[in-house]
Amino acid sequence: MRVHAYAAPAASEPLQPTTIERRAVGPNDVLIEVRYAGICHSDIHTVRGDWGPQPYPLAPGHEIVGVVTEVGPEVTRHGVGDRVGVGCMVDSCRECVNCLRGDEQYCLRGMVGTYGATDRDGTVTQGGYSTHVVVDADFVLAVPDGLDLAAAAPLLCAGITTYSPLRRWGAGPGRKVAVVGLGGLGHMGVKIAHAMGAEVTVLSQSLKKQEDGLRLGADEYFATSDPATFEALAGRFDLIVNTVSAAIDVDAYLGLLAVDGTLVNVGAPPEKMSLDVFSLIGGRRSYAGSMIGGIAETQEMLDFCAEHGLGAEIELIPADRINEAYERVLASDVRYRFVIDAATFA
Repeated sequence: MRVHAYAAPAASEPLQPTTIERRAVGPNDVLIEVRYAGICHSDIHTVRGDWGPQPYPLAPGHEIVGVVTEVGPEVTRHGVGDRVGVGCMVDSCRECVNCLRGDEQYCLRGMVGTYGATDRDGTVTQGGYSTHVVVDADFVLAVPDGLDLAAAAPLLCAGITTYSPLRRWGAGPGRKVAVVGLGGLGHMGVKIAHAMGAEVTVLSQSLKKQEDGLRLGADEYFATSDPATFEALAGRFDLIVNTVSAAIDVDAYLGLLAVDGTLVNVGAPPEKMSLDVFSLIGGRRSYAGSMIGGIAETQEMLDFCAEHGLGAEIELIPADRINEAYERVLASDVRYRFVIDAATFA
């Protein structure tokens, strides 16, 4: 099955309209007519080769929502007409200790990414910048009726990437949580942490998005470009979630943690970062990383967002503006997530 898509022919070239091959629907597969696909900073890093060589041509996109149009004979969880989503992975070994406990994203044999990975049939996976995808039913999520479909697309990456560490490290009533960066990931982090009942602070380079941050649920907002911020907030937070895809002064942010506090990195900068171990020892602090969530946790996140009326703040664009959107993402000129109307791929 050949479908319309947008793909990068090489790291140095803009994405272009093309057609890609989708496998036939297998016994446990779901054919999804894509309605919307979010643009993640990871898409840009990947297709431009920031994270290593890629199998071009490559159609990115791992924030996918749409409607089921066909299911294999063994599929019981989804039916034709269902609203569904696909996130950052489409398969895993399902046998290792991590998969068995619901952490498929940490599969010891390597989870199969939604694009740029080797699929079970030996082909290269192609992402959601296309009119249709075929995905194993076990990696397809149900999108609750209470969520706007376009605003739900970024939840499949930005939503779960922030929900997972907030849940794991106990964001909730009585907890002081800081979110570093108010972008595609950060704005969802603020919304989710607020809905969990935490006291939320935004730490951003400047105050230009302060009004937005407070509207989205933050209690306080500080500019990290002001050295006084780090003095005023020293030792305050139980949890800091860093969402920015650029290097930060890790030691400075660790200094904002209370005893037993944790700084969790979910942003993935291409450059290396370092820290002074005494920043940890001095306050029994922890520095951690987190990557999306398992399938069950992602479904939990979607249900949580539906219950609390949470969706991404989006700018809907046609496919022929993808390359322009990439440049705007790199310039931090989006509030807060671009979402592509998949009808324009055709």
